[in-house]
Amino acid sequence: MTNFNRRRVLRGMLNGGAVTVALPLLNCFLNSNGTALANGTPLPIRFGTWAWGLGMNKDIFVPKKVGADFDLPEEISMLAPIRQHINLFTSFNGFRDSAPNLCHKTGWIISRSGMAPMNQDDLPGETIDVTIAKKIGGTTRYQTLTATATGDVRDSFSYENVNSVNVADWSPIQFYTKLFGEDFQNPNASEFKPNPKVMVRKSVLSGVMESTKDLSSSIGAEDKQRLDQYLTGLRDLERQFDQQLTKPEPRPACVVGLGPKEDPKTGLDVNLVGERHKLMTDLMVMAVACDQTRVFNMAYSQSAAATSKVGYDKPHHTASHEEPVDEKLGYQPQTSWFIRRALDSWAYYVDAFSRFEEGDGSLLDNMLIYATTDQSLARVHSIDNQPMFTAGRAGGRVKTGLHVVGDGSPSTRLGLTAMEIFGLEVTSWGTQSNTASQRVGEILV
Repeated sequence: MTNFNRRRVLRGMLNGGAVTVALPLLNCFLNSNGTALANGTPLPIRFGTWAWGLGMNKDIFVPKKVGADFDLPEEISMLAPIRQHINLFTSFNGFRDSAPNLCHKTGWIISRSGMAPMNQDDLPGETIDVTIAKKIGGTTRYQTLTATATGDVRDSFSYENVNSVNVADWSPIQFYTKLFGEDFQNPNASEFKPNPKVMVRKSVLSGVMESTKDLSSSIGAEDKQRLDQYLTGLRDLERQFDQQLTKPEPRPACVVGLGPKEDPKTGLDVNLVGERHKLMTDLMVMAVACDQTRVFNMAYSQSAAATSKVGYDKPHHTASHEEPVDEKLGYQPQTSWFIRRALDSWAYYVDAFSRFEEGDGSLLDNMLIYATTDQSLARVHSIDNQPMFTAGRAGGRVKTGLHVVGDGSPSTRLGLTAMEIFGLEVTSWGTQSNTASQRVGEILV
């Protein structure tokens, strides 16, 4: 069997184009444990994010026990089925330094970029998913995928810069078509047939790229900056075309089902948002299983969540400011109800990835998901003690089932840890008081 390996293919021609027909992912292509390819190449590790708005109520959210087997206060009680898959981080702070506290914005931007924004139009740096995608996202059809359950393309927590926000997919039908429409190459298909349309597109794009070389040398600095940004997008398209014209690696977990028959109704009632979140989650899981992307984002709500409840006259954001604190309970009951519905969806998101087998474990075992919010207590717009989660073991590099307390240290420590897990050579992350140079070692194997 020394000459028999996973790169062995049948070669031929189809309509003038080279065609390779790959063998399926047989057991002989994996190591004896099913944890890597027979040649030692590990299964891919993915990075995901998840976002919810308006934080928590500390007294009924933060566990009393630190470390393993932490307790689940009532606001996070629904996480019991996934507790073994997640880590919860509390008492980590965001620091605005000389910047203003921009309501429902400053907190999540610090957690995602390491920097405090100076005004409502400011998106400093780039978000962590973009940074990690530059390291691990170059071989897949989509360098990143971004989705939202709100039904609004603007509800994205991912950006390259202020002029380049990664617009969120919001329609389950459109998302399915984007992922598994005519341009989708099934990694487990017995035959690989390059799409002639993609060949034409790549040919046209190559011509466009050539024609920009002379233009770049004859325009001003500002126009050159805009052109460079445009060309970056074109290069990403070129990379996608290259990927679509190359036989994908087999992925046993990739079994594409039927697409949704219709989109959920528009609106922000929690039931509609929850339904949309489930549909988009299931599609995202399949996108990852089929290796369409290795970096992905999901938003349950806006940062200033506008989810609503039948029979209650205030959306979540309004309730967080106007609902009185119940003297007996010690918190705002309707506001807490909205938070619990968001965390129901977080539990679904994590569980969905854990249910797909890959190698000797699950998709979730081969990823790290980073979940953030915008505030701790939304009623006073606090960015201290913002809760965070991770899910997944990142291919065995991360421990799970832990409650980690930061003792007021920068929340950016978790982002720094994630970047190091994915092989980025960074010694610190963030700016000013948000600069982190110490990893969250408690979760590292």
